Amino acid sequence: MRLLQRAHMVLASVLHYYAHSIPPAEAGNRISIPRPLAVPLVEISNALGLPPVLTFADIVLWNWDFINPDLPLSVDNMRHLVIFSGTTAEDEFYHASAAAELKGVEMLKIMEGFMNMPNLTDRWAIAKVARDLERLKKIIEEIEVIVQGSRETVDPHIFYWLVRPWWSGSEERSPWVYEGVPDCPLPDLDGPSAGQSSVMHALDLFLDVDHTLQKKRQPAPSAQNRRADQRFMERMRRYMPRQHRDYLSCIAARSIRQVAERTPSLKDPYNAAVAALKKFRDGHIRIAVLYVVTMANSSPPAGFEHRAKRHGEETGPARGSGGTEVSNLLKAGRDATQRTLLK
Repeated sequence: MRLLQRAHMVLASVLHYYAHSIPPAEAGNRISIPRPLAVPLVEISNALGLPPVLTFADIVLWNWDFINPDLPLSVDNMRHLVIFSGTTAEDEFYHASAAAELKGVEMLKIMEGFMNMPNLTDRWAIAKVARDLERLKKIIEEIEVIVQGSRETVDPHIFYWLVRPWWSGSEERSPWVYEGVPDCPLPDLDGPSAGQSSVMHALDLFLDVDHTLQKKRQPAPSAQNRRADQRFMERMRRYMPRQHRDYLSCIAARSIRQVAERTPSLKDPYNAAVAALKKFRDGHIRIAVLYVVTMANSSPPAGFEHRAKRHGEETGPARGSGGTEVSNLLKAGRDATQRTLLK
């Protein structure tokens, strides 16, 4: 499995290097991916249950090696293998993302403990769930500190103009066609996005955040919420390894929100965890405004004017690295989290 993951990361990286190194005038209306690259990438992707494109798993989960193999895994003992732009900003982005994912492992342990509880009604079980929810709140706050700390290490201008373009996937106006692969253009070729983080999806499912607006909760979704891509989170799961999707299905099978709803002593710790997630998403909106929305109106660094031309061809609101409209999407996620609070 590890070799397949490594192969996907390497081939998907070569794919993006190739697709984004072709001069626009030569690319024309479509970009043909050579058979020697396209065929093995698609076969390996099918084995992993991934699309044949760069994903969050490629750039963060698998894009590292130990600095010192004799020391245990930690964010300070990791070096990143593929850095498209060769910039410190890109390296620091991967560093912050890896730190958040490692911290997220602590959340997964809490979720696993809850899922394996045989009885959720006795006093001991309720006390443990309350303690775990309090710990979950603190972990979310710690992840927020990690994410906000990236503002000190990841330059927004360099990130927007020199890093993000490498991650862009196939586009409708210039689709990627994989030679030797039937049924092209293929679906799900948007490229990596933080929205593909399995840890954050697990947290949403564990707390029962309704991003699809299927559940009647208050306050009612705004018109802006309804305009957002309500299937975004569901679509992002298609960019996760198959085993991660299977794990998320297990998390969704047991609702801690329902337990907290019928157990008065759990209401406050549950709401505190949800409030911490809502605060995290408030901060994420500010990050997106700084790194995407504001930078979309800036000029590229000298020598990278061709990036401005490509960006200039895009119309409409600023979009994230996964091809989604940023502001409405993140605000809808924040508001869905707010509606999760128990009244």
